[in-house]
Amino acid sequence: MIEHLVILPILIPLVGGLLMLLPPFAGPEKFQYRRVAAAFLMVTQLIVSLVLMESVVQNGATFYAVGDWQPPFGIILYADQLAVMLIVLGAFLGLGATLYSFAGHDREGRYFHPLVQFQLLGIYGAFLTNDLFNLFVFFEVLLIASYTLLMHGDGKQKTSSNLHYVILNLIGSSLFLFALGTLYGITGTLNIPDMSLKIAQLSASNQMIAQAGGFLLLVVFGLKAAMLPLHFWLPQTYAAASAPVAALFAIMTKVGVYCIFRIYTVVFGDQAGELANMIQPWIWPIAMMTIILGTIGVLASTNLRILVGNLVVVSVGTLLISFALRTPEATAAGLIYLLHSTLISGALFLIADMIGQQRGKALDYFVIARKMKQQGLFGVLFVVAAMTIAGLPPFSGFLAKLFILQSALGAEQQMWVWLIILVSSLMTIIALSRAGSTLFWRYNKNTNNAQVTNVSKWQITGAGLLLLASPMLALMGDSVVAYTNNAAVQLHDVSYLIDLMNFAGDTQ
Repeated sequence: MIEHLVILPILIPLVGGLLMLLPPFAGPEKFQYRRVAAAFLMVTQLIVSLVLMESVVQNGATFYAVGDWQPPFGIILYADQLAVMLIVLGAFLGLGATLYSFAGHDREGRYFHPLVQFQLLGIYGAFLTNDLFNLFVFFEVLLIASYTLLMHGDGKQKTSSNLHYVILNLIGSSLFLFALGTLYGITGTLNIPDMSLKIAQLSASNQMIAQAGGFLLLVVFGLKAAMLPLHFWLPQTYAAASAPVAALFAIMTKVGVYCIFRIYTVVFGDQAGELANMIQPWIWPIAMMTIILGTIGVLASTNLRILVGNLVVVSVGTLLISFALRTPEATAAGLIYLLHSTLISGALFLIADMIGQQRGKALDYFVIARKMKQQGLFGVLFVVAAMTIAGLPPFSGFLAKLFILQSALGAEQQMWVWLIILVSSLMTIIALSRAGSTLFWRYNKNTNNAQVTNVSKWQITGAGLLLLASPMLALMGDSVVAYTNNAAVQLHDVSYLIDLMNFAGDTQ
């Protein structure tokens, strides 16, 4: 059983999602059955992913050949410490979003829980696959599920945002296929470690074609990650989604960032000959401008959901800086920041929804409205979340940003990295302070909130679970730092990956 652990994160949501489309889970009156099944599936996925993580830590990275077709020809899954860490993150985020949806969001459409499972199936597969074509397949799975989840609950704003989202991603999928065809045509493979061997051996003319394919992939991954100038769709799209969907979408941009880390370290990394680190001159200005424009968006946001969406853009720019530094230390710092930013962004989307529930028609807009009935509870949740995402001690955001700044020491761009990250953090504090003072201190004293109902315990549980992860990351700092350091070293050690693939092929 232990050798099949790698494929279980894909099989569990696949089978579970399909079963929830059938009796006894089908039908509008069967929502309680779907909730029990969804909770069971999410807890199972979290447990399996933690067991897989422990197995990888103890035994090293693992190849899994589906159908026993060995690399480079078969469908190969590759579980290293980076991939399994992100699977655990996805399962934990999915659990929080699922629990929150039990308050009623899941009843707006009978297929909510199956779609969440298919969304997670695509996310897990993208993290585990070791083949560019299968990466495309898993991208399409998560995108198709996300199209429907974004429309969940109907609404004019959702329809408008989803239209732009679908069109942009269809263009991205077309470019992805062009890139795959280009790279396969000159290397004869789409297996990632096998391609890394052949890229360095290309002739000068073929190197230009490979470079074109590599830049096409950067456009595709940049669209998924929402990096400049492909970021404009994200704030409005995420703000239009229902709260649990927006929280789950917090990891979607990290799929694009992960692909940039993986592909441009393994395939176009230091060992790629003339194409080594070919995107390096482009990533620096893109990363910095993504942070700058994201920060401007944070300051200009008219409601809390759009503000959080722009903070997601800022987090993408910060992660790209850790990639651009091109050292294991910077990568490890970026991985800590990835964990922190994903969880706290998901929690903030849920908090914004609960605040909007008790402010009447004003929702979470920064305008004077009636006083919230549970103002004390939401005030505590908001302050903790704001301090965390702004990077204030003693929360995980402070540690994550501190490690990124430390990893920039000695780099030529050190001054710019420190300046942009610190100024962005200051502007974030200002924006969140303005948002908090408006939402909690400026209210109409003549309105009566006696008729306002308390938020559901499911909502508090889901949001609290994600929010609690931040102080836990800080308390477990030594273990988290040790794990991310090992994951970063494993990612940058391309020779280890190639040797492991060759060993798997030799044992056929």
